[in-house]
Amino acid sequence: MIKVGIIGATGYAGAELVRLLLQRDDVEIVWYGSRSYVGQDFASIYRNVACSAEKCKDDDVAQLAEIADVIFTATPQGFCAAQMTEDILSRTKVIDLSADYWIKNVDIYEQWYQIKHPTPQFIQEAVYGLPEINREAIKPARLIAIPGCYPTCSFLTLYPLVKEGLIDTDTIIIDAKSGTSGAGRGAKLGSLFCEVNESMKAYGVGNHRHTPEIEEQLTYAAGKPVTISFTPHLVPMNRGILVTAYATVTKPVTSEQIKAVYDHYYQKEYFVRVLPEGTPPETRWVEGSNFIDVGFKLDPRTNRIIMMGALDNMVKGAAGQAMQNMNLMFGLPENTGLKQIPMFP
Repeated sequence: MIKVGIIGATGYAGAELVRLLLQRDDVEIVWYGSRSYVGQDFASIYRNVACSAEKCKDDDVAQLAEIADVIFTATPQGFCAAQMTEDILSRTKVIDLSADYWIKNVDIYEQWYQIKHPTPQFIQEAVYGLPEINREAIKPARLIAIPGCYPTCSFLTLYPLVKEGLIDTDTIIIDAKSGTSGAGRGAKLGSLFCEVNESMKAYGVGNHRHTPEIEEQLTYAAGKPVTISFTPHLVPMNRGILVTAYATVTKPVTSEQIKAVYDHYYQKEYFVRVLPEGTPPETRWVEGSNFIDVGFKLDPRTNRIIMMGALDNMVKGAAGQAMQNMNLMFGLPENTGLKQIPMFP
């Protein structure tokens, strides 16, 4: 039995972790951490998990490390890094869903997030938790940095063609859309129903904080520095991310060759579904699941390729991917507890 503690259990990502973990017979949630709801029954906050009678506790990571085999921190940036110590990592594994250990260059992190990193000594140790790329490094890790939802969708959509040098990385443009749950559960003016319903808007234009994370991972894939144009948009739906990326091809190539590259990289990946050329991914076909659908369209007229990806930002973009990492860390089949078929309608 794996003993699990969740810090930030009453946020959207934390609650999704609870939902997924409660369906497993090999996991016991020993700590529902929540700064805002200490002493309240978790099921009184999220009645979809009325099977749980546990009360919320505070955010004492050090105490939790005494009893948990693994701790998930679904908290705003800065929290996990401020709590991290060698003593905690010697006692338990930590899977962090925040931005604290995504970026290996601490100066870039502090520039984009406008906060001082409290524990830069752990940055290099932290493994970027994208199983499709870093599977072997994840297995023995003590500290995992779960990728952001936009970067997960963007990177997996682009990775094979960047890795093979089939697109000019200086021409990459990523246009991305997200449901409102990506903004978190806190009360914010821009997330109110009247502000988002019947409307779409771009935000973080030219300076969204996921930009350096995407660039860093694409740089590793390309073997040279990559700079992108990334623009996210908010759409009036609860869940889902849709990425449409554009780049110029570096040499004459056919659709069949592009499809063969995607198939080569993802044929053994349970959670990546490569669609036929010209079949655009849709968020409705991945909702509630840990799958990502990837598609493409070659455009000979402009000498560009259009790459598309769709995932559920709360599952593959957060909680599901975190559990996927946990499975690897404990020597379990990667899809344990994550075989849910997408919900429709």
